[in-house]
Amino acid sequence: MFQSQLGLKGSSDRQQIDDRLVHHPHVYEFFTAARDFTPEDYRHLARAIQYVQSQGIKNIVLHHPMTFHNYHSDVVAPEKDYPDLYRFIETTTEQLIRLADDYHVQVLVHGGYSGDQVKHMVALYPSVEAARQAVYRRLDRFARAGRDQIMFENSIAPVFAYGDPDEEDEILSHHYRLAFDTSHCFIELHGDNRGLQASLKHLAPAVVHYHLVDSMGLTHDSLTLGTGKIDWAPVLPLLNPQATSIYEINLRDQGNCQEQLDSHAYLCRIARRLREKEN
Repeated sequence: MFQSQLGLKGSSDRQQIDDRLVHHPHVYEFFTAARDFTPEDYRHLARAIQYVQSQGIKNIVLHHPMTFHNYHSDVVAPEKDYPDLYRFIETTTEQLIRLADDYHVQVLVHGGYSGDQVKHMVALYPSVEAARQAVYRRLDRFARAGRDQIMFENSIAPVFAYGDPDEEDEILSHHYRLAFDTSHCFIELHGDNRGLQASLKHLAPAVVHYHLVDSMGLTHDSLTLGTGKIDWAPVLPLLNPQATSIYEINLRDQGNCQEQLDSHAYLCRIARRLREKEN
């Protein structure tokens, strides 16, 4: 059952960090960008981690950069066709794992993204299955390097998506530590709440971190909880109670996490009603 623990997300910018920390979150997730990996900015990121830890936050996640130049950081990108992107993903993942080792924090890497770009990348392989196997081989390497400090998040793409039981079984066979984005799965299933619930239940033992996000189920909209079409009351009992979570919501102002706080308040109300029904 949902543990009512607040998880917030922001950058390494001190203003964003302080805006989140005033609410005493249980989890802080750093949304990193390509610019965080220049020598000076990498040192700044390390200092930001230490600052958050100094404020008593023990659960910290470092989200791998979403983009490099004009590309999503898709691990399916073949090295021969996208050498710069491939190398960027390799080196930044290595750098994040180094920070995880140094400061005992967690690293999150996307197993894929969505859209025409990833479809083009997948088409460079002999088949979708060949593309999936290439992704698994790469994630296997990252998993060996990161051990119990790395996790992989689901996509809205032909590779590394949650929602199909057979594909989920294959993912589980690799014994990855999983991050589960509720909106990504909901969109992959075209707004099917029962399918989302089945996926949450199937994968729960392997999930170590959730991105709790609402959606209309059509496109990547990252909505405040309660404003989309996800039915949250059946979701809460299906969450792994040992996992951490944050609200990955589109903010009107990156310096103000209000939509994340609204999402947390919404889930807490649902959790309270569920407990009252039990009693």
